[in-house]
Amino acid sequence: MISAKRFSYNGNINLKAANSQINWSKSQIKEYKKCMDDIIYFAQTYFKIVHIDDGLITIVLTDYQKDILKLFCEERFVVLLQARQSFKSTTTTIFLLWFMLFNDYKTIALLANKAEAARELLSRIQLAYENLPTWLQQGVVEWNKGSFELENGSKILAASTSSSGIRGKSIAVLYIDEAAFIPNNIAEEFMRSVYPTISSGKKSKVFQSSTPNGLNLFYKLVEDAKAKRNKYKYYEVLWDRVPGRDQEWKEETIANTSIEAFSQEHDCLFLGSGGTLIKGSKLATLVFQNPLTDEDKYKQYYLPVPEDEYVVTVDVSQGLGQDYSVINVINITESPFQQVAVFRDNEVDPDFLPEVIMNIATEYNEAMVLVERNDIGCKVVDTLYHELEYEHTLLCTVKGQRGQQAGGGFGSATNTFLGVKMTKTVKAQGCSGLKNMIENDELIINDFTTIQELSSFVRVRTSYQADEGASDDIVMCLVSFGWLVKQQYFKDLTDIDFRGKMSNKYKHMIEDQMLPFGFLNNGLENDQEIMPGL
Repeated sequence: MISAKRFSYNGNINLKAANSQINWSKSQIKEYKKCMDDIIYFAQTYFKIVHIDDGLITIVLTDYQKDILKLFCEERFVVLLQARQSFKSTTTTIFLLWFMLFNDYKTIALLANKAEAARELLSRIQLAYENLPTWLQQGVVEWNKGSFELENGSKILAASTSSSGIRGKSIAVLYIDEAAFIPNNIAEEFMRSVYPTISSGKKSKVFQSSTPNGLNLFYKLVEDAKAKRNKYKYYEVLWDRVPGRDQEWKEETIANTSIEAFSQEHDCLFLGSGGTLIKGSKLATLVFQNPLTDEDKYKQYYLPVPEDEYVVTVDVSQGLGQDYSVINVINITESPFQQVAVFRDNEVDPDFLPEVIMNIATEYNEAMVLVERNDIGCKVVDTLYHELEYEHTLLCTVKGQRGQQAGGGFGSATNTFLGVKMTKTVKAQGCSGLKNMIENDELIINDFTTIQELSSFVRVRTSYQADEGASDDIVMCLVSFGWLVKQQYFKDLTDIDFRGKMSNKYKHMIEDQMLPFGFLNNGLENDQEIMPGL
């Protein structure tokens, strides 16, 4: 029983104030210990939720919720991939409240894409806390919309992942809700600056949960966990494990939305943006590798093999911290071709880039180099060839309506220049070639960031480009390569003709799909081809 001198926090009779005196009965002491030792018992006996039909009720856990709670108790790192409306947030709030009640001086951080979403989850924990028996509560020290603290010294904070509110704090449990919906730039900054200080402890816990939302950092986290390339324990909950959902429900949901929406939100398939160059079903099968060397800006997936042939394609940026300069290395010795290394840097000085290109190309058996010469790329490729005297720099010639042709040395044509100019026609042909190779397993992509860019390389009016908020610098290197493989010079060099390998039906399908943005030459834009070398 509570003594006559009972205090409430700020007049809220559902909250016990700090330092309130309670007389415990033997049964309450026994019950308290049982709740402390058994989170499942605690939840199904005392944790209240608001049911859409029945109002305030004590939760009844599904089998998978019990599994998840046990994982939270036993593991330090957990990643949950869950279907929409499968109670993922509710399950986590149970653990956070239980952990806070029965552990002293622990700080919990509850993060989401937006602070409002994080505070909504915090409000669920507060609702459940207010409906605990008074003897099971800790006295409240602080209580507001963004945090609350108990007299045992434990506290919980709700914030967005872009917030600096948890920087420098000693976090015992970090929970990130709907992690797949955090913009990549914010997620990368958070993981780089905040996450290491949290995960470096020996007992701190990190949980992340979400439904899929494209091939982003959460996708990488899930795939690495599945392959045991990180320390996260992986657990998934698909639609058919949620009570009340059967085949009839599935068919009704698809009819009311779309098969794509159902696949992503309920079957938990990672799909790219709508209208991608590479079809979504193919993107979902691409598998990235961990690099052999990971120097942040330069990742190698395969080291050079003596006698193998390589092509290096280059996309150049201004080096001002915005777009990236990219050097992409592909092994062309045999089909399927293989992406073996990627250099990606948005701060490298264009004056220094030619030396980086030459070093990487030389390492890969003096590989052929094709530089996109638009804008500042013109200076980079001229420096590479004329000043550094890298002889394996590819050049192009303009031959009227025949377009650009690529080759390995200066010929007699007057309209000859180093590198390739990315015209509408070159881009259309390159996109077509790239699509054909990837969808027919003739080009293997090993780099995660490349797959990520492909998943957001979408149709915009009559062309393809990065979706809003995404980048396509590596993809544009692949587009240059897709154009190169269509050139006679390349086919003579490798004895591989991808166009000849396609069936007529597939060629027509590709051409029909790509036609609206550039296969028709209006006579106003000369194109290019690789020139044979001297």
